[in-house]
Amino acid sequence: MTYVSAAMLAVPTAGKAAYAEFSTVMAPMIRGLGALRAVDAWGDDVPAGQRTDMFRAVEATPDETPVFSWIEFPDAETAEACFAAMMAEPEGGQVPQEMPFDGARMIFAGFEPLCDRGAARPGDAEVYVDAALFPVAADAREAYAARAVRMAEAFLEVGALRCFDGWGVYVPEGKRTDMRRAVALGPDEALAMGFIEWPSKAVRDAGWVKLMEGPSLSGLDDGLADMARMIQGGFSMLVDA
Repeated sequence: MTYVSAAMLAVPTAGKAAYAEFSTVMAPMIRGLGALRAVDAWGDDVPAGQRTDMFRAVEATPDETPVFSWIEFPDAETAEACFAAMMAEPEGGQVPQEMPFDGARMIFAGFEPLCDRGAARPGDAEVYVDAALFPVAADAREAYAARAVRMAEAFLEVGALRCFDGWGVYVPEGKRTDMRRAVALGPDEALAMGFIEWPSKAVRDAGWVKLMEGPSLSGLDDGLADMARMIQGGFSMLVDA
């Protein structure tokens, strides 16, 4: 089963080029360790929330920008082996010794797919990404998956390339930040993650207008996910390999 490892991090806004260079070095190495695709997207339209948001999730400062990143693997075992190999990389190896961001504030989790509809355009620099994390009742996996399929069909109809929704199966606790705290996850809740790939920001903006004017989003008030604790943002493609 396909497995997606997703992460969020805070990167100095002035260091965008340095982070892109870092990501460009890392992507082929990750692919060489079994990944199918490695993506980094730069925060472009990331709203502040009243209770939770992507800035607070990674303790971003006013001089930092949230980055959303994901890696696609053929299965969870390949992901585990990939990360183990990266951690074991000896000094002087392929992994850069200095990272252009604060790794202590990076948050990450692993997800099994609930819905994966449409087709991506890897390598297309114009692609724009909407990403979100949700707290969902732990016993509502099947119902949430059905809703994800229904919503994906609506997004594809207004121009989206691909819609992915995943269920958190590896959501570790961090010392300072983590994805649990990012959405104030409760003991009887699970973490869901979704992203939508659009051919451009213009298509994304127009698509959302059409959806807001029609009945397609009415299913979002079904109580499966606590939208008040959802964190979300729009991201421009930085590296897609």
